[in-house]
Amino acid sequence: MTSTKALRTAPPATSRKSPGAKKARRKGVNGAMPIRQITDISSLVLDKKMSKEEFTALAARFPDLRMEREKNGKTTIMSPVKFGTGKRELHLGIYLGIWWKEKGEPGEVFGASTGVELADTAIKSPDCGWISPERAALIDPADEDGEYLKVAPDFIAEIRSKTDSLAKLKRKMKNSWMKNGVRLAWLIDPYKERAYVYREGQEVEEIKWFEGKVLNGEKVLPGFVLELEKMKIKGWKKG
Repeated sequence: MTSTKALRTAPPATSRKSPGAKKARRKGVNGAMPIRQITDISSLVLDKKMSKEEFTALAARFPDLRMEREKNGKTTIMSPVKFGTGKRELHLGIYLGIWWKEKGEPGEVFGASTGVELADTAIKSPDCGWISPERAALIDPADEDGEYLKVAPDFIAEIRSKTDSLAKLKRKMKNSWMKNGVRLAWLIDPYKERAYVYREGQEVEEIKWFEGKVLNGEKVLPGFVLELEKMKIKGWKKG
């Protein structure tokens, strides 16, 4: 993970009127590496703690990058996911959407780019989620296109990408999602073929290997079943 401190050794600023100014601006501020190039290497943690307004402005400036804000204002910027992860995220969202349609569209479902403003002020994004009709009724329709989701989802799922830290994702599941009112959460790690089930008020359940295994929506999402084999990486062999 990269800190913005690494950018402070950049050469002096080039005048906007000088022949090299245009080239410098393409490279980044004061000749530093552009933000998108940095996030292709590693997640970028900003030194400056941001308010919600500052975070929102930064996200609007770089809409192609994924960003999350901790409750203390620390912001992490991540690159777009690679094809395999994006495919698995979409597939999971499709399966959730099919369940939602077949059940008569109860509550609301949402996808990976949705920002959720949690009770502790953190702003996080799961890979997909569902909000029960009871909680969805608390959402002001006037805020839907101008604000982050301010109601804790009943269910969320996260799929680990190749560059994600599993330990960091586990902390996110426990300290961000479950502590802020999520009732059921799945963390799926296709690189180690592990799935972790988080239930409100209970210990975490670990499921090893995907072949023949399923995740169940239980009382939160009755009738929703995910076959873990659909999350497998092609050519992956148990080590």
